[in-house]
Amino acid sequence: MMMTMTTNNHVKDSAWLYCQMVINGDLLASDAVIKTCQRHIDDLDRQGDSDFPYKYFPKRAKKFIKFSEMLPDPKTGETYPLAGFQKFIQSMLYGWYEVREDKRRVRRFKKAFISMARKNGKSILVAGIALYEFLFGKDPKMSRQIFCTANDKKQAKIIFDMIRKQLEALRRDFSEIKESTKRIREELKNLIDESFIMPLSRDTGAVDGFEPYVGILDEYAASKTTEMLELLESGQMQLENALNIIISTAGFNLNAPMYMEEYKYAKAVLEKHVVNEEYFCFIAEHDTEDEYLNEKYWIKSNPLLEVKSMFDATIKFLRKRLDRAIENQDLNPVLVKNFNMWRQHSKESYMDAFDWKAAEDKTVDIRKRKVVLGIDLSRGDDLTAVGFVYLLDEGQFHIDAHSFVATKGGLAAKEERDHINYTMMAENKYATITDLETGTINIDLMLNHIESHVAENELEIVSICYDRAMSNYMIAEMEKRGWNYPLVDVAQGFLTLSQPTKQLRMGIIDKKITHAGNPLLTIAVNNAVLDKVNDAQKISKKTNREKIDPIIAIVNAWTEAAFFDEDDGSYFDVWT
Repeated sequence: MMMTMTTNNHVKDSAWLYCQMVINGDLLASDAVIKTCQRHIDDLDRQGDSDFPYKYFPKRAKKFIKFSEMLPDPKTGETYPLAGFQKFIQSMLYGWYEVREDKRRVRRFKKAFISMARKNGKSILVAGIALYEFLFGKDPKMSRQIFCTANDKKQAKIIFDMIRKQLEALRRDFSEIKESTKRIREELKNLIDESFIMPLSRDTGAVDGFEPYVGILDEYAASKTTEMLELLESGQMQLENALNIIISTAGFNLNAPMYMEEYKYAKAVLEKHVVNEEYFCFIAEHDTEDEYLNEKYWIKSNPLLEVKSMFDATIKFLRKRLDRAIENQDLNPVLVKNFNMWRQHSKESYMDAFDWKAAEDKTVDIRKRKVVLGIDLSRGDDLTAVGFVYLLDEGQFHIDAHSFVATKGGLAAKEERDHINYTMMAENKYATITDLETGTINIDLMLNHIESHVAENELEIVSICYDRAMSNYMIAEMEKRGWNYPLVDVAQGFLTLSQPTKQLRMGIIDKKITHAGNPLLTIAVNNAVLDKVNDAQKISKKTNREKIDPIIAIVNAWTEAAFFDEDDGSYFDVWT
């Protein structure tokens, strides 16, 4: 892809040069980084358009970069020039402004999502931002609150301590800064304008007049909820120039909000599926799962490899880490932390995230298809799920599910306990919340959903597969409605489920089975682990909180769907 040069609006600063190298392929980068660079170039050309009130000020960006490069490395005490990608990120955050009708300039990017492998200078990058705003911020002129946040206090203090050490160095070199700043325990104070920097975590007490001007959320992948992010954003309503920065390497929890929400939202912005002119993202990652096997591509997740003086030592370190992981047959920790790849933590995980994502296809037309239903009934106060296996042409299948949510004990409490926003899932029609005052599952709602879904899509039910446990009421209700579909009692032991479990997984890997990207089904797949007895296996979960009901419903349906011949209705092994 070649970059369009428009000299009127293109100032050839460090950000422009970085974009040129990335887009032209002179510097290898992830597809996400290429799109981020192209966005900058496109936006330069949009300056002056009536629907684009933003302008790039390269001198402002250069001024901030100059400040950052005078800050010492906390470990060595030495100053270093920033890498190209670091200058680019800082230029985006400090070069772009919204120009108001009264000529006031307001920060364009109010939120930044930055993700790359460990030890690539992302913490130093944002430490400079916090320190600059602490010392020289002007909007607001007084009482700027800057928070270094994380899931726990220990992590929150990492960047805070980095800022503290850099401030101590400045205090030694500049008497003005020494006289105007002070450290009081775990707080850095600006004595002139009452601004401060402090660490903040879930176990931090209340902060008086909480109004975060800059919030840095470190290692967001470890957060199980959006609590800290929501805390920051909720306090910024009256701050025009507020900035939140999420910095993190990938993680092991594929149901964490960073992966399920923020990462996917950032990708949607880059793909232009979502328009958010005030959201910046830089995602240094691998575009295919096997790229870690070729050292040429390591720079995609480790952008610091662009620095020649650090190249040999970094490559040597990564080789050593990878060789040891291969020898120990435990790749996941290295792939996650050193190559910024999202992976399930357990070796026994049912499905790899790459394979599941690759099988997503939202274009499949399910109308007028044969369908096999699977039902996973639960205790009255948990999740119940209906799985749909649609029979397509030429041995292809498509799967989806719908969940039914009990509210016994309160919906809010259940959402907090399960770390799932069931309210949003219901609004987006992935789930139905019970309407019973007891809070238990309403089987009638489930049967109503099946009837309406089948009617709306003109589906032909081949059979309904279910677990006999707690099924008496459901079957009786089906009979009352005059349903005469074949009912298949699926025993939940290894003998019945092992082969379908294996075959479903292989079908997804081979893309013979696709899915629609249903988030509740994805959560279930991410939670699913394998119970094994010799060569036999079936799906299970690590803890009771982790929901797997939708994928269990799919497996129940698959026990029959896998052997159905759409042409003559007989059963056969579709892939042998």
